[in-house]
Amino acid sequence: MMPPRAGRRRLTALRREGGIPLRAVLPNTVTALALCSGLTAMRFAILQDWQGAVLLVLAAAVFDGLDGKIARLVRAESRFGAELDSLSDAISFGVAPALILYLWSLNGLGRFGWMIALLLALFCALRLARFNANIDREHQPHKSAGFLTGVPAPAGAILALTPLFLWNWTNELLQPPVSAYTPLFFVETLNQLLRSPVIIALWTAFIAVLMISSVATFTPTVRLKQRLRFEAIAVLVVFVAALVSAPWPTLALLALAYLATIPFSIRSYRRVRRLRATADEPSVAPEPSAP
Repeated sequence: MMPPRAGRRRLTALRREGGIPLRAVLPNTVTALALCSGLTAMRFAILQDWQGAVLLVLAAAVFDGLDGKIARLVRAESRFGAELDSLSDAISFGVAPALILYLWSLNGLGRFGWMIALLLALFCALRLARFNANIDREHQPHKSAGFLTGVPAPAGAILALTPLFLWNWTNELLQPPVSAYTPLFFVETLNQLLRSPVIIALWTAFIAVLMISSVATFTPTVRLKQRLRFEAIAVLVVFVAALVSAPWPTLALLALAYLATIPFSIRSYRRVRRLRATADEPSVAPEPSAP
């Protein structure tokens, strides 16, 4: 029979194993906020509040970028947090953008538009499943070289919603009073094209394929140093000012700039892989000369 003290220790250990550490509450709460933002974005889309829906997806991306940093800061990384983060990403960056795009434009194609929306949500889930399956693998060429495999889920959601950014911008240009320097015909034509179901379907399918692709992409994170240079502070101030004064064109240009970096990331990874292959080649010793 187990002694009373040993039994109490065993019971306490089981209780501890059944819960999560207190320091893990904060990062998991931030992850839950990202999940709530994605779900609320779908509600705004149903109410046809497109600006609110897009802003809530962006808020989910901000929360998703913070939860991992907070978890590493308080040393609260756990399998529970990783699974919760993947569930939040699947809803906030897969289901929510798919529903927003369908209700905004893709429903004009009927069943085919719904199939494209399902494609975006499904490929986002497949990407996250691949990430979780490889999280414990020791040999990950892209990760060890400082790259990602394919477009990450938050960046994919922002890229998929880029036509909506531009559409909101053209709507602002068409609101009275219209400036005399605004090319009305060009802006009206662009506004109609940006909501064309065929164009949105092709764009959504292209972004969905990028999410599950095996191309090497740059990590869309910024590593902060202890001391920032004055130039970095100036760029940050200009970016914040542009985001406040003209949010939609700023977000669209930022998304398109990230998309334009993909060919450079592919070339950079090829260079790294070529250097690794050269370093791994066994050196051939010279043959001894005959006496």
